[in-house]
Amino acid sequence: MMNRICLVGRLTRDPELRRTNSEVAVCSFTLAVDDRVKDAQGNKTTTFIGVTVFNNQADNCAKFLRKGSLAGVDGRIRQRTFERRDGSKASVIEIVADYVTFLDPASKNREIPNEEIILDEVREEAPVDESKNLDSIEVTDDDLPF
Repeated sequence: MMNRICLVGRLTRDPELRRTNSEVAVCSFTLAVDDRVKDAQGNKTTTFIGVTVFNNQADNCAKFLRKGSLAGVDGRIRQRTFERRDGSKASVIEIVADYVTFLDPASKNREIPNEEIILDEVREEAPVDESKNLDSIEVTDDDLPF
């Protein structure tokens, strides 16, 4: 039997990080995954899937992901049952992620310090070396691989 799932989508809200009694990091977020098939009116449909991540990956997700971040999730489907406050039982299906890949450009995933960065010196552009111009390279047909 096999229980694997691979999803790519955007976070619908900021991830929530918490710790268990034994100090294991647990991070939860919801991933919005667009369906390839449109509905009868021609609109695209989206499925919202709960994702849970543990340990170091949980810490990294809480640190680098935000609402709207594009993420890839590789994991397994889990169904769990719990008791609501009113005493009724409920069931939820979620993804337990083994790997989370941050798919936004690196500049968006970095922590941004609250300090303003001031550059004291202005850099001058390096002069262009005309001898390295690609228009001056001669290629014969024998040099081409095709």
